[in-house]
Amino acid sequence: MKALFLLLTTLSFLNLSELDVIATALQAGDTNTLATYFDEQVEISVLDKEDLYDPATAKQVLATFFANNKPLTFDQVHKGTSQGENSVYCIGNLTTASKTFRVYVFLKVEGKKHLIQELRIDEE
Repeated sequence: MKALFLLLTTLSFLNLSELDVIATALQAGDTNTLATYFDEQVEISVLDKEDLYDPATAKQVLATFFANNKPLTFDQVHKGTSQGENSVYCIGNLTTASKTFRVYVFLKVEGKKHLIQELRIDEE
């Protein structure tokens, strides 16, 4: 029985959608995992600062944000597809020790690859 439970749990983790992996990375403040999904250029908006960055710089911007705002939880409020099947998005609430932020992630889909085009973090 325990072996069956372990197998089913493992299989459920293997079937996580890309958005679920990104949501888990946001909750952990894991910029390494987030960066693996960045496109060649990614629009990052953190509070009032918005720009188009290469993946390394985008990772730094998010690392600075997470260093100043330690994530506690990330709850997906809405996710779906847009523009046919060419893109997906997720909207959620990132709760930190001091504040709650609204997060929007937009990814384009190229074949089986999901690439973050835009990631916005705004005060709730």
